[in-house]
Amino acid sequence: MKSPAVIQTYHVSNTKPKVNIYYPIITQLENPKIQQQLNQVLFDEMNKLLVEQHYYESNLVELVAEYEIKNNQRGILSIILTVYSFTGGANGMTVAKSLTFDTRTGRSYTLPDLFKPGSPYVQRISEYVRRHIQLWDIPVLEPFKQIRPDQDFYIADTSLVVYFQQVEISPHYVGFPYFPIPLLDLQDLIKPGSPADRMISFT
Repeated sequence: MKSPAVIQTYHVSNTKPKVNIYYPIITQLENPKIQQQLNQVLFDEMNKLLVEQHYYESNLVELVAEYEIKNNQRGILSIILTVYSFTGGANGMTVAKSLTFDTRTGRSYTLPDLFKPGSPYVQRISEYVRRHIQLWDIPVLEPFKQIRPDQDFYIADTSLVVYFQQVEISPHYVGFPYFPIPLLDLQDLIKPGSPADRMISFT
C-alpha cells in the first residue's frame, strides 16, 4: 500500500491589507525530483489564483488563500486551492483550482484523462448534474446544459466530485455547486490505470 504524501503548510500573512495565505508543500516523497515538480505546480497554480484575485494590486482590502486535501491515498493526491479576495463593494469573490496528481510519477490529471477515449463521460456526468440540480433545488442562472469537457473536479475517496465556480451556473450566494458522483456509477467509462480506476480497484 502506497503511503500518503506528507503535506506541510506554509503561511504568509500581512495586516495592511489583511492577508493570510496558506499553501501546501509536499515532503518526504521517495523521488525528490517528482516532489520538486509537484511543489512547483502547486506554487504556480496558487500564484495564478493570487494574481486573478488582485493580491499584487493596491486596491486589495482582504485576501485569504487556503487549501484542502480531498484525497491522499493509493498514490493519488487530490487537492483544492481556494482564494477569497475583497477589493470593496458589496461582496468579495472566491475562486478555486483543484489538482489531481500521481505522486509516484508526478503526472497531473484533467477530467478527460480519467475516462476511455471517446467515452460519453460529458453526457453521463451532465445528466447526473442536471438531475441533482432539480433534486436539490439548486438555483441556476439559466437552464443547465452540460459540463465542460475539462470541468473542474477532484477525487474524494471513491467519488468523483465535479464543481462549478461562483456565478458559473448559480447566483453568487450559492457559492460553489458541488456534485459528488460515485465512481462505481461511471465504472464502464473509466480508463484502466487512471486515478479513478485505482480508487475503485481493490487489488
